[in-house]
Parts: sequence; structure tokens; C-alpha cells
Amino acid sequence: MTAAAKSVTVLVVDDNPLVRDLMVRALDTICTVTIADDGADALLKAVDSPPDLIITDFKMPGLDGRRLYEKLRGRAATRNTPFIFLASAGDIEEKLRSLVVAEDFLPKPFFVADLVRMAKKVVDRLHLEKLQARASRPGVIQGRLEEMSVAELMQSLEMGQKTCRLALRRGKQECELYFSAGQCKDARLGELEGDGVVFEVLSWNDGEFEIDFGATSDRTTTTRSTTGLLMEAMRLMDEANTDRVES
Repeated sequence: MTAAAKSVTVLVVDDNPLVRDLMVRALDTICTVTIADDGADALLKAVDSPPDLIITDFKMPGLDGRRLYEKLRGRAATRNTPFIFLASAGDIEEKLRSLVVAEDFLPKPFFVADLVRMAKKVVDRLHLEKLQARASRPGVIQGRLEEMSVAELMQSLEMGQKTCRLALRRGKQECELYFSAGQCKDARLGELEGDGVVFEVLSWNDGEFEIDFGATSDRTTTTRSTTGLLMEAMRLMDEANTDRVES
């Protein structure tokens, strides 16, 4: 488990022990997991030790997921705790989406891989927020790419709609990525600039990063959204791997 994963605690709430165990084993690779077997148990645990994120089933005996949400929203310590709801598509549209403010909703039945993907985006964003809270310089976050990859950093900045400079260093190489409201607008690496710079640094798996929320750029050198850059980079990597296999 990475340092990023250890810093974020997720409370998983489900009255079905088989489903709960499946989720716990899958999520254990991206965060520190605690469990509750129903809404009442979750309420007590969240009040005693507020988690960073709650993933809860909607339909449970006694205190259901929505009432758990409402009770925790009424407490100062858990008022802003993000939720991910697991529910049928009908319940999401009729009983949840218009009544609760959640990070996301996952229709049941679901693939565990989809839950992990959804949760990881939130976990990465929460880890960045924790780094920011304990930063030695106001408005500046520093860390290592072994803790959070370039892709994870970019996704987190996009989700948080951050405006900042993401500086990356690996050996003698230095890269600057400028974001505006979460979108990577300007990318520079030595004499290179634009989309190709992003594709290059996404392969860096070691080095240092620094996020400066006070730095901006008025230049636009990239041609895609942050998500578009990440998707195109994945396509290029898949293409390169296919070429290697065929050759």
C-alpha cells in the first residue's frame, strides 16, 4: 500500500457480509478500510472516529444509507464527509440523487473494479488535501511520484478544479504543467511544450512533485482537456505495447 493510501480512511457500510468482504479486499489496496455491518453501527463508528470517505449501501435494515447521511450531515465533525452510495438505478434516481450531495452513485449490481476506480479518484483528491493542510509553505504541496503518480495528480487536480502549477523533477529533467480550473492548459519540458510533454512525463514513476496554488500561466500550449490528455496517453501506450508484441 502506498503512503497516499495509508493516509485516507474509508468506512465501508453494507449489511451483506459477502459483498462487504469483497469490497474491503478490493479497496484495501488503495486506502485504509474500516467496516460497519449496518447504518447504526456506521453512525457510531463515524461519530467516534470520523472517516475521510464513506461508501454505503442504500437499502439496509433499520438505519438506511440516506438516513445515515442525514444524521452525519447534522454533525460538525462529519458535515463535509464525502459519500459514495451503492443502490439500484431506480433508487438512485427516485430517492437519492435529488436529496443527497454525494461524490458519486454506483448502480447495483456493480463490478468491484468500477467501485475501486470511483473510490480511487476521491482517495487521491483527499490525499492531496491532507498534503496541503500540512504543507510547510502556504499554498505549496510537495511530495514524491512514488507516493502519487503523475496521472493520479492530474486526475486529482481536475476533480478539485484547481488552478496551479504542477512542477515535476526527475534527475536533471524538470517539467511544468499549468492548470486552470482543473484543465491542463500549458505544459513545458526543456524546449518542448504541449501535449507531447504530458505524454512524456506520464511515464515517470519516480522523482519529486511540487504543486503551487499561487502560480498561473496565461499561455495555452495543450490541445486537449486533462481527461483527454490522459486518455490519449493511455491509447499511445497501448499502441506502443502492441507494436512491441507484434515485432
